[in-house]
Amino acid sequence: MIERTHALPVARQVRLLGISRSSAYYVPRSVSTAELELMRRMDELHLEHPFAGGRMLARLLRREGFAVGRKHVGTLMKRMGIEALYRKPNTGGEQGKHNFLS
Repeated sequence: MIERTHALPVARQVRLLGISRSSAYYVPRSVSTAELELMRRMDELHLEHPFAGGRMLARLLRREGFAVGRKHVGTLMKRMGIEALYRKPNTGGEQGKHNFLS
């Protein structure tokens, strides 16, 4: 949407579009091969251990020789759209009103 060769300056173009000027100059970086390999292995581990969260995945990856921390694993999990499967709290209508006697 932004044309750098247009007669209007870039600052004016972004103001008209309602976006920040820094976003007009942003160029996304490509993902490194090491990062892709790490994400591939994370996906494999997630399929093997769907209950594993960021801490457990980081531990499993470190055992395999990847130098990675739990925060980086969590960030990659969000980017990849994977999350640990675990039992969620009871979100039904009547919480705490269990009638075991009837």
